[in-house]
Amino acid sequence: MPTKAPGPDWSGIYQHGKFFLAHQRLAVIDPASGDQPLFNENKTIAVTVNGEIYNHEELRKRLPNHKFRTGSDCDVIAHLYEEFGENFIDMLDGMFSFVLLDTRDNSFIVARDAIGITSLYIGWGVDGSIWISSELKGLNDDCEHFQCFPPGHMYSSKEGSLRRWYNPVWFSESVPSTPYEPLALRRAFENAVIKRLMTDVPFGVLLSGGLDSSLVAAITARQLKADKQRSAPLHSFCVGLEGSPDLKAAREVADYLGTVHHEFHFTVQDGIDAIEDVIYHIESYDVTTIRASTPMFLMSRKIESIGVKMVLSGEGSDEIFGGYLYFHKAPNKEEFHHETCRKVINMWEVVLKRAGVSRFPFIYSSLVWQIKALHLYDCLRANKATSAWGLEARVPFLDKEFINIAMDIDPAWKMIDPEKGRIEKWVLRRAFDDEEYPYLPKHILYRQKEQFSDGVGYSWIDGLKEHAAQNVTDKMMQNAANIFPYNTPATKEAYYYRMIFERFFPQNSARLTVPGGATVACSTAKAVEWDASWSGNLDPSGRAALGVHLSAYNHQQHAAPVSATATPSDIIIDNVPRMEVGAQGLAIQS
Repeated sequence: MPTKAPGPDWSGIYQHGKFFLAHQRLAVIDPASGDQPLFNENKTIAVTVNGEIYNHEELRKRLPNHKFRTGSDCDVIAHLYEEFGENFIDMLDGMFSFVLLDTRDNSFIVARDAIGITSLYIGWGVDGSIWISSELKGLNDDCEHFQCFPPGHMYSSKEGSLRRWYNPVWFSESVPSTPYEPLALRRAFENAVIKRLMTDVPFGVLLSGGLDSSLVAAITARQLKADKQRSAPLHSFCVGLEGSPDLKAAREVADYLGTVHHEFHFTVQDGIDAIEDVIYHIESYDVTTIRASTPMFLMSRKIESIGVKMVLSGEGSDEIFGGYLYFHKAPNKEEFHHETCRKVINMWEVVLKRAGVSRFPFIYSSLVWQIKALHLYDCLRANKATSAWGLEARVPFLDKEFINIAMDIDPAWKMIDPEKGRIEKWVLRRAFDDEEYPYLPKHILYRQKEQFSDGVGYSWIDGLKEHAAQNVTDKMMQNAANIFPYNTPATKEAYYYRMIFERFFPQNSARLTVPGGATVACSTAKAVEWDASWSGNLDPSGRAALGVHLSAYNHQQHAAPVSATATPSDIIIDNVPRMEVGAQGLAIQS
C-alpha cells in the first residue's frame, strides 16, 4: 500500500488469485482479535472494512446458525452476505465502507454508509483493474482515473454497475408534512448518542460550547452517570486561539456537565505551519474545509497523545435543521427542505432527472459536483483530520434513524420565524429545553451558530488570508483560469490551497473530487440565488451571511476566565504545537 493511514494498530494483506485486500486497523471494538480481513466460517468470504456497526449484537441474533470468529462489530458483514446475499446493506446501522470478496465465484461488492461518514474512493488502472481505497493516496500512483465513491451506494462486480441502497422516504420530490414532536426528536437523538458509546477503548467528546457539541456532551454525561458499569470520567476537548469564543463557551459547558476538560491553544502561525500537512491528509482544497480542518487536525494530535482513541463530534446538525445563517433567507419551506436535502446527501439522481439526463454515467459529470454534500465537507473533515492521528470520530447527528425522523418533519417548523420566537435550529433547541431536568443552561441551548473555523478565533481566518496574500501575487491571480481551468480559485487563499493540493495530487481525477460552484456561508450554489447581494461574495465564511458574529467576539487577546466553581484538575490547558503530553497526572480509564 502506498499509505498506512488511517489505522495504527494492525496491518495486513490478503491475496486470492488476482484479488488483494489490504487493511490498516484502528482497533476500537475487540482490539485483541478483530484483525482483518474478516471471514465467514470456511473463509470463502473475506471482508475488509473501515467503520463501526452499532447494531452488530442485534444482527448476530438474526444469524443463529453462524459461528463468529471474533467479537468485532464488523464480523457480521460476511455472515449477513452469506445469509442474505447482496441485499443486506440496509440492515447495517453504523458508519462504514467495505470491500467484500466472495471466493466461490470471484465476485465482489463495495459499499459505503448512507451519508458517507467514512471516506472511500474508486479507481481504474490502465489494465482494466479496479482499485478501492479510503484515501486518494492509495490510488494516486496506480490508477488512470479515480473518483469519490458515492455514499448510500454499492457496487456489484456481478452487475458491473453502481446502485443506491439508501432510499429514505423523505428524499423525494415531495415536501414532508409530519408534525413536529419534540419528545420523539429528543429520544431519537439520545438513542443516536448512546449507541455510539459502544467501545472497548478510552473515549471523549469534542466540545466547542455550541449547541450541537454541547448536546452530545450532555447526553453522554447523563448516560455515563446512569451506567453503573462505567466508572471513568468523561473527558471533553476544545481547541482555539487564546480568548476565542469556543474556548470560553466550552469551559462553561464542561463546568456545568462536570467533565474533565482539556483546552488546546494554538496560534495563527501554528496553524499556518500545519496547512501543508492538513491538505495532504484531508485531500481537499476547499477553503472552508481547510480552515476548519486545521484546528481539528492539531487538536486530534494532542487527544491521541494522551491515550484517547475515539471521540464523539457534533457534525451534521446544521445540514439537517438548516442551521447555517444563510437559511434565514430561504423564501419558502419547499426551498428550505430541498436545500437541506442537498446538504445532507448527494442529490445527483434528482438533479440529473431535473436536468433531463436520462442515464447516470458511472463517471461523475461536472453537473454532479455542483451539489454540496456532507461527505465532501464536514464528514471528510471529521473523518480525515482525526484518523490522520489514529483517532476515530463518531457523529450522532448523522445516525440513520435520527436523520429519517428529523428530515421527515414539516420544514415549516424548521424555518426561522422571529414573530414566533424561532431562531435557527429551533426544533432541536426546543426538544432539549427541559425545565425540570435541564440538559444545558438556557443561554447555551440558545447560543447563536458559529462556524467551527470562526469559533476557534476570528483572527485565524484573517491570518490565513494575510499569509496567502504574501504567497500569491496579483499576476498569479490574473492567470488563475489558465493554470486552474477547473474550479478556478477566486481568492488568493483559494489559490494558495490549490497550489499545495496540486503538488500532492497532480492528477486531473484528484482535482475533480473537490466540488466547486458559488457559495455563501457554506451554502450550495442553488441557495446563492436567495439573495442578490450574495452573488458577488468571495468569502465562504458564515460572517458573509450575517454580520452579527463580530458582536459575539470580545477582546480575543485576553483569555476567557475559568469558571469559579472549577478546580485546577477540572480544566487542563495545553498548547498544541508541543508533542509531549501536557496534562500531567491525567489517567485515561477504559
